[in-house]
Amino acid sequence: MATIVKSIGLKGLEGYVIGVEVQSLSGAEQVSVIGLPDASIKESKDRLKGALHSITADISGRHIIVLLSPTEQKKNGPMADLAMAIAILKETHQLTGNIPESTAFLGALSLDGSIHETEGMLAAVMQAKELGFQHIFVPDTIHGLKTIRNQSMLLPVSNLQQVVDHLNGITQQITFPLTVDVDINQSNEAWGTDFSEIIGHEIPKRALITAAAGGHNVLMSGPPGCGKSMLASAFPSILPEMKEKTMIDSFSLYQLAHESRALSSNPPYRHPHHSASAVSLIGGGTTPRPGEVSLAHGGALFLDEMAEFPKKTLDMLRQPIEAGKVTISRVSGTVTYPARFILIGATNPCPCGYKGAKDKYCTCTPKQINSYQQRLSGPILDRMDIHLQLEPISLATHTREHQTDSETMKEQVTDARNRQYARYGEELTNSIVPYETLMKKSPLSSRLRGLLQTWSMTYHFSNRVQVNLICVARTIADLQGHDMITEQDLDEALSYRFPAHVVKKISMVKE
Repeated sequence: MATIVKSIGLKGLEGYVIGVEVQSLSGAEQVSVIGLPDASIKESKDRLKGALHSITADISGRHIIVLLSPTEQKKNGPMADLAMAIAILKETHQLTGNIPESTAFLGALSLDGSIHETEGMLAAVMQAKELGFQHIFVPDTIHGLKTIRNQSMLLPVSNLQQVVDHLNGITQQITFPLTVDVDINQSNEAWGTDFSEIIGHEIPKRALITAAAGGHNVLMSGPPGCGKSMLASAFPSILPEMKEKTMIDSFSLYQLAHESRALSSNPPYRHPHHSASAVSLIGGGTTPRPGEVSLAHGGALFLDEMAEFPKKTLDMLRQPIEAGKVTISRVSGTVTYPARFILIGATNPCPCGYKGAKDKYCTCTPKQINSYQQRLSGPILDRMDIHLQLEPISLATHTREHQTDSETMKEQVTDARNRQYARYGEELTNSIVPYETLMKKSPLSSRLRGLLQTWSMTYHFSNRVQVNLICVARTIADLQGHDMITEQDLDEALSYRFPAHVVKKISMVKE
């Protein structure tokens, strides 16, 4: 009869139970691992021999067969090393204690029997909790282990002998060592720009507060030097801190992408160059890894010179913007990574950049301008909730005095976010809440419904534009502390969507 021990595998950041089934047969000393293991798992047979030898376990004269189930799922990474070692010890009667059914073992083994973490370990711990495991053996060096709620189910261990002693009843309690470096960064990061350093641009600043509060996407257009990049670089300084799950997901995504990031509650900010490939932006590769859209999960993704990105690449953003996740299919399998971010785009109005500028002359032909502007497809423009037309600021008419700093703006954003969380009963922002829920929790008055319907019929608003206007207006109302959306809130949302001359014409259409 075989011995079965449980571990956790990751498919993207989605966890599944790995059943480690071990059978011991008579024969020459050998360890075979089957069940679609990758190269790192196939090598585990030699790591297992070394780790078992370090605690004087004897498997001589035994042919050990290790089956990883589900057998149709390709396994990767050495996270199941500890579970395999425990199953072998139990099957060969060198571990006498009982292993509860609801126990999971996570950790990679070294030849000396020490247990260490692998990429995605923190995400695997969270998934094990969600899958219902009551006890989880984990390496005691996992960054951020102490931040996980309900720590009583976690059993941090440093070596294989410690696990064996605990299961055999030799040691009764395993606690967190005082020397563990949690490595949590909750202080403000040194963002490149504080909003107090940006002169003027009061309306764009107000619009960016709205975007941060409701999670709305923003497209900024204007001539070179008008402040688009500066406003974008200051944007992450007003984003509220990430919640526990989002923070752990973000940290795990960076691990899977082999990029360095401390476990921090501060939201990430990504700004890839316009020469970035579709794979680097969306994710992929032979073994699918997270792209920029996933690395920006919980934070902001800034695309400077957005029109210079390949149109095909930009259109690939439609799924993650809409669904908050990206699914990558390859021969090796299909993985899904979270990708809930705020998209900040910046573009020039024409190839030379000076169309509509007051002190520069545009040298582009109408055909060039039309071709340039069509690089951003209609579906992408439709998904940008806020459209800002920026102009250069004159230092003669603006000063640095009385400029609101990022900390004050962040407090406004956090208060508005908390109002949304309380209204919807979960961590939903106005940009992603289902329309039915939004209308149930915050219905429009008959006056506003009629006004919006008139505008839509007259100026042919798409359904998405109508919903986006309502969502942005709801966020503006949250910033103002309004329980219901007012006509002023809707007018302000309209001004963030269309140029001033268009807004003037639309506003003249009143019932």
